[in-house]
Amino acid sequence: MSLPLLKPVVTAADRVLQELLRAIVAGEIAPGTKISEPELAKRFDLSRAPLREALARLERCHLLERTPNAGSRVVKLSTENLLSLYQLREELEGLACRLAATQMSDTEIREMQDLLDQHLASQRVREGESYYQEAGDLDFHYRIILGSKNPYLINILTDELYHLMRMYRVQLGMNGPRVSRAFDEHKAIINAIANRDGELADLLMRRHIAASRRNIEHKLTELEQKGN
Repeated sequence: MSLPLLKPVVTAADRVLQELLRAIVAGEIAPGTKISEPELAKRFDLSRAPLREALARLERCHLLERTPNAGSRVVKLSTENLLSLYQLREELEGLACRLAATQMSDTEIREMQDLLDQHLASQRVREGESYYQEAGDLDFHYRIILGSKNPYLINILTDELYHLMRMYRVQLGMNGPRVSRAFDEHKAIINAIANRDGELADLLMRRHIAASRRNIEHKLTELEQKGN
């Protein structure tokens, strides 16, 4: 007799964490917003202990910054932080592509190609308006990282830095004139992986992320100038 599968326990802290992650990444809680623990406890009908656990996890994801005697704020999007983050992203996601070219199975590569076909099925992608990708398995970059099969690399890019990178991508990088080019670059990257050409896949990913960084940097500069 087989035992029933146990469903993972979702704690109150998990529930609040996921809701706050979504709201911060999407900009519904704006960058720089001061976090009020009493307001959040009331909003989620939650005691302080699980709320503080969720906030601590958001700090570890670099989405909140805590200042002594001043509490926590949502991290601000800035050109300086963008450059630091994307320098690291270029190196690590390039490496992920190089590893994926040897580590991904043919089935996994076909699934990636199918994923891009799903992305292209979106009218907004076809017309070059917006290239929004859901987090996790529907995100091209996330799937490439998993395809590296390197647990340390996966931990850095899908846990510690993933949501901060998505914050920049979602709020500033998934619409505008780069939509069609970004999709074509994704196709070229997965084709290089399918051909088991890790060196080319690495190079293409680095160029792709560099172009994305320049696009976001341009938008950030415009926003910063408007704010002055």
